[in-house]
Amino acid sequence: MKKNRLKLVVAIAGLFMVFACKEQGQKENTDIIVQHESTADAEEELYRPNYHFTPKVGWMNDPNGMFHYNGYYHLYFQHYPDGNKWGPMHWGHAISTDMVEWKEQPIALYPDDLGYIFSGSAVVDLKNTSGFGTGGQVPIIAMFTYHNMDIEKAKGIDVESQAIAYSLDEGLTWTKYSGNPVIQNPGIRDFRDPKVSWNEEHKKWVMVLAAQDKVMFYGSKDLKSWELLSDFGVDLNREIGTHGGVWECPDLFPIPVEGTDENKWVLYVSVNPGGPNGGSATQYFIGDFDGTKFTMDKDFETVLNKGQNHWIDFGKDNYAGVTFSNITSKDGGQFYMGWMSNWEYANEVPTETWRSAMTVAREIKLIKDADSYRLAFKPVDEIDAYKGVKYRKENIAVNGELALISSEKINLSRAAITFNISDIKKDSFTFKLSNKEGDELSFGFNGIDNTFFIDRNKSGKTGFSDTFSNKKSIAKRISSSEKLSGTILLDKTSIELFFDEGSTVMTEIFFPNAPFETLSVETVNQEFILDSIEVNELNIN
Repeated sequence: MKKNRLKLVVAIAGLFMVFACKEQGQKENTDIIVQHESTADAEEELYRPNYHFTPKVGWMNDPNGMFHYNGYYHLYFQHYPDGNKWGPMHWGHAISTDMVEWKEQPIALYPDDLGYIFSGSAVVDLKNTSGFGTGGQVPIIAMFTYHNMDIEKAKGIDVESQAIAYSLDEGLTWTKYSGNPVIQNPGIRDFRDPKVSWNEEHKKWVMVLAAQDKVMFYGSKDLKSWELLSDFGVDLNREIGTHGGVWECPDLFPIPVEGTDENKWVLYVSVNPGGPNGGSATQYFIGDFDGTKFTMDKDFETVLNKGQNHWIDFGKDNYAGVTFSNITSKDGGQFYMGWMSNWEYANEVPTETWRSAMTVAREIKLIKDADSYRLAFKPVDEIDAYKGVKYRKENIAVNGELALISSEKINLSRAAITFNISDIKKDSFTFKLSNKEGDELSFGFNGIDNTFFIDRNKSGKTGFSDTFSNKKSIAKRISSSEKLSGTILLDKTSIELFFDEGSTVMTEIFFPNAPFETLSVETVNQEFILDSIEVNELNIN
């Protein structure tokens, strides 16, 4: 019954979407979207992703408030519907039944007199701890950051505060709490992005919040009154992790260690700048949380102190991602999505109607190896349901350059690829996507340096930014196995690489002048055996 009600409300709400965008009054971004029809059509055909979520129009960045309830996944996101560059932030909204195909909904939260609506989270208040639920209706509570532009223009410090809103129709419409803000600014300029979760052991809500270059933990019984618990990021004047820029969009969650009865806690923190290949990226820490304080695992801390920073993604285009609330995998893993761009060039990428996409949803697992703990990622299994035409080849001897498949057989603008190498030794190889325009996207493995790489220097349109393609993105291989495996997700303007069963992940965007038509593999002065490669066209568009 509830599913039917949600569908009915979605259908009705869609009738008002056109008018809803006009409610927001304050507009400071003048980059209003104006295009000739032919230009817009060409952009749509060439660059609109087939299966990565993008807004119909306007600017998008951080994913916000992701949760699962009553058969639907909800994705909210930082959104400026009236321009293609960052502007007065709203919460956009999309829903899905499988985390793969998303349907955009009317805007969920608009700016008001207290400020823009910055990033945050949403929880399903099953026990009605907030008291907002009526008549047995389960309330959904969104917690977000108000960013006050008047205070910012006056050069004040207390620009950001935390607020809540509640929904009684499963996340479709929202009422802002009359007692906002629920957490006042304590005198910290960057004080934002609350991620809330229920801690069953201690029977309370726990929030992790970014505060300049550290995180702060708060606790609450009712989501309205909060107390400061502790902080993490600086210990005895020692900086923990990477501090190349401001910390943003934290996340905290428990997760089982794969194949054991052990559980650990994961703390995500995005940092901008300071990423391993420049610009924005997300680091993580492994440890324990006692309901008040996060403590790093000793083995993990030892590895961290050796300079081995842990990143969820070594490509340039995965930032500000967080996990879905109210759902885990059958094995206790978490589900995650990130913003597929980088603050170095996000405002300048060559799309006009819309800007930015989200990564595919990924399942997170925690692995324990000889030295410490590490995270591993894979695309959610639901993508497999969309696999169509298949090309497979085995025992391929590669010496020089070899064409593997062309777009005549499979559309490489929406494809999932897996490959396996049984004995990598010191071999190096390069996969290349190419087209008749001379564009090339290269990625692969350097056996001498033991690194994975992506090179988009010749990938098409690159001149909009000095840092977009000025160097290869490189990631040190983590696994020491003689076997090397990979999963590759291709869309019109993005590639997501999952090496060694997701131990190393690289995500990057690109803008070719025409669709890529050929996938080839190349070696130099050596021969190696590609044991198998399978290419599946994805029936999503």
